[in-house]
Amino acid sequence: MFPHQLNDPRAYEIAQALLGGFNRHYRLFRETTAQAKQRFERADWHGQQKAQAERIAYYDQRVGECVELLELGYEASQLPMEVWQQIKLHYIGLLTNHLQPELAETFFNSVCTRILHHSYFHNDFLFVRPAVSTEYIENDEPAAKPTYRAYYPEPGKLPQTFRRIVTNFQLKTPFEDPERDTAAVGAAVERQLGGERWRANFQVQVLSSLFFRNKGAYVVGKIINGFHELPFALPILHGDRGLVIDAMLFGEDDLLMLFSFARAYFMADFEVPSATVQFLRSLMPRKPRAELYNAIGLQKHGKNLFYRDLLYHLRHSSDKFRIAPGIKGMVMLVFDLPSFPFVFKLIKDFYPPQKDTTREQIQSKYLLVKQHDRVGRMADTLEYSNVAFPRQRFEDELIKELRHFCPSLLDDSGDDIVLKHVYIERRMVPLNIFLQDATDAQREHAVREYGNAIKDLVAANIFPGDMLWKNFGVTRQGKVVFYDYDEIEYLTDCNFRKVPAARNEEDEMSGEIWYAVNKGDVFPETFGPFLLGHPGVREPFMKHHADLLDPAYWQGHKDKILAGHVHDVFPYDASRRFAPT
Repeated sequence: MFPHQLNDPRAYEIAQALLGGFNRHYRLFRETTAQAKQRFERADWHGQQKAQAERIAYYDQRVGECVELLELGYEASQLPMEVWQQIKLHYIGLLTNHLQPELAETFFNSVCTRILHHSYFHNDFLFVRPAVSTEYIENDEPAAKPTYRAYYPEPGKLPQTFRRIVTNFQLKTPFEDPERDTAAVGAAVERQLGGERWRANFQVQVLSSLFFRNKGAYVVGKIINGFHELPFALPILHGDRGLVIDAMLFGEDDLLMLFSFARAYFMADFEVPSATVQFLRSLMPRKPRAELYNAIGLQKHGKNLFYRDLLYHLRHSSDKFRIAPGIKGMVMLVFDLPSFPFVFKLIKDFYPPQKDTTREQIQSKYLLVKQHDRVGRMADTLEYSNVAFPRQRFEDELIKELRHFCPSLLDDSGDDIVLKHVYIERRMVPLNIFLQDATDAQREHAVREYGNAIKDLVAANIFPGDMLWKNFGVTRQGKVVFYDYDEIEYLTDCNFRKVPAARNEEDEMSGEIWYAVNKGDVFPETFGPFLLGHPGVREPFMKHHADLLDPAYWQGHKDKILAGHVHDVFPYDASRRFAPT
């Protein structure tokens, strides 16, 4: 129970210091996010990639600074629990009129767990539930930018309205042909509405920040007509002679692809993130809030929300964690809960001889993926330390596997099982399992998607390493996504070679490699025997992706990347692009 008397003067000072640490974090976060606009205008793609990677590290840096401040100034880890109870109550009071209270609560959790070394599952001082409501928060200052703007077009004047929408973002780089582009947008909207009569409330609502990622800037909003709401996004790209509106995406499914968990976080500057997420939820009601916070770069709060969703689900379910179906990995132990659409992955304590790696190297690969452009082809991961689960929810066989393969990560001495380090990813159907039951048409689509996934990774300077079908998954939308990261490398660190000609007949008949292989050498011709044994797979692969067996394909992309080229990878199909006239 919290005490009735808040009488320790240190408690209020520590609460203020904690909030000061968060405010500093969010100020720096917004500064680098706001600069994405200038980087886009300059077409500074390498700078954009660098800023996206660096921004991910900001949070832990600020948490570390705050922990150090509180230890030096107050010996925070030695304070009685009664004082920490008071600190939390004071902190709640300080958040009453704050514009990012949910993020500040998560920051409190991060600092508190670092100082007190408590697990996520048992900690009376964490904000397991939000203490401050985020409903209807808005900055009421006259000069403040609203979360979204509303436009009221006159019939027949949609192009002019969208011209005004795009102009209001004040991009300094001129458009190549704004009349052409906004006419195409207006025509696309009219086609989508299908002759529907305009109601009295017809309007276009647009979020007040552009969403920057890779080489694109996206206008995100919705068209409201009566009771009908139509989500949309406008990708703005650099053309040959200026900016162009490249396409118009419509509906929840298009936006789910744009905001996919397999894509890098957006740079989008909002003062009231909860209001932004609320707006995005109106466009994508099936997407969890946790993933929307992740998508706008607030992944630590997304992680917090995900954990709350997991606890809630555990309270309202009774099935047990089990070893995940499919082929077992040599490096990761994977388990899941059938009723929960995610998998849990632990790095094993030991590996077979053919896996020459370490725990630290594997963790560095997962960090690389977190910081890299995932181009819709690598699943995002949530990383947790010291997570406790009710022991009775684990199947005996899974506990046996954990004790055998991951004893250093396991504490199961009490009623809970505590995992000291775990990655969590969205569950997908492993591609090898999908192919077993697929029709001929489904198999061809999946194989084509598999090759497209590899080519998108290549464009993003990623060599997947182990390209076996089991290391890829199929999403609900039929996209193929890579999820086994322990062997990935930068494409530019690999040397793609042709298999040397056999010196004699003995070499040709030998099952052993007769030529020298150096570190980083890759022989794409050798992929075939491992991947294409089944004729139902080989035929569509050779039809669509035979170039993946040619070292010249890989080396050509490597050379382009080394020369500074940044490839275009679109989060929508090429058929959706406007054709410039």
